[in-house]
Amino acid sequence: MPAEPHLTLDDVRAAAARLDGVAHRTPVLTSRTLNARVGAQVFIKCENFQRVGAFKFRGAYNAAAQLPPDRLAKGIAAFSSGNHAQAVALAARELGTTAVILMPEDAPRSKMEATLGYGAEVVTYDRYTEERGALGEGLAKDRGLALIPPYDHLDVIAGQGTAALELLEETGELDALVVPVGGGGLIAGSAVAAKALHPAVRMIGVEPEAGDDTKRSLESGERVTIPVPRSIADGQVLPSPGEITFALNQRLVDAIALVSDEEIVEAMRFAFERLRIVLEPSGATPLAALLSGRVENLPPRVGVIASGGNIDTRRFAELTAG
Repeated sequence: MPAEPHLTLDDVRAAAARLDGVAHRTPVLTSRTLNARVGAQVFIKCENFQRVGAFKFRGAYNAAAQLPPDRLAKGIAAFSSGNHAQAVALAARELGTTAVILMPEDAPRSKMEATLGYGAEVVTYDRYTEERGALGEGLAKDRGLALIPPYDHLDVIAGQGTAALELLEETGELDALVVPVGGGGLIAGSAVAAKALHPAVRMIGVEPEAGDDTKRSLESGERVTIPVPRSIADGQVLPSPGEITFALNQRLVDAIALVSDEEIVEAMRFAFERLRIVLEPSGATPLAALLSGRVENLPPRVGVIASGGNIDTRRFAELTAG
């Protein structure tokens, strides 16, 4: 992998062209109540309304659509805790091929069932004792499949950046963009697009407190590995950032805020009760950072990417009751 990956606004725009008519152009939501609570004008890009219920479809489809026809015909492999799994499964179906997905055995049942529902084969592993990257690469090699990783891939990152591109096309210049961080693909693609259009924009990532691998890595100047975190934000519990994503984020990301599981739950409640939208824990972390005051010196105009809403009724009720 390149030490200094090359990704430009033109790459994100090319991805947007591929996704046109395939991915949803998701709505941007505003709330006077939210603005008053946080003291800023906030624009929420609702990727919970994206196909598969999360932004991940953007990157998965953009990467899969660029595979040579002979490789595409043999099928696609991926590894994911849920949203990328569904995204690759749907992208494969849209492009007329098959998918095999490696998922942790404790992945949310709704995400596993949805992945199967899109026609993929699912292979499970133990996320706390096995390394999914090596397992995924081995699975792809053994079966002759094209591997599309969840974040450490330039075409995936470019696809994810289309969410920020659409947001900025609708809102105009923003002072800051607050984005959830797992492997770092969404914020990397978003930063490539946003900084090219508006160089002064502050890129602020948000991680769960238990999964602060990107914050530690950016502070140390090199990728740091932590024990596999345990947090309700299952889409963000990774031991380390990706190589490509870290190289991009090291240059483009201005700050990382951390939020507790309790703050995430409060943001999910606020989104449901005041904004009338359902967010999964990972999708609610940027909102949690704003509501809890975790973003220092919040500027006047702020964009938020609410990355997904894949949570079943039982789990949502368990988390938000009380």
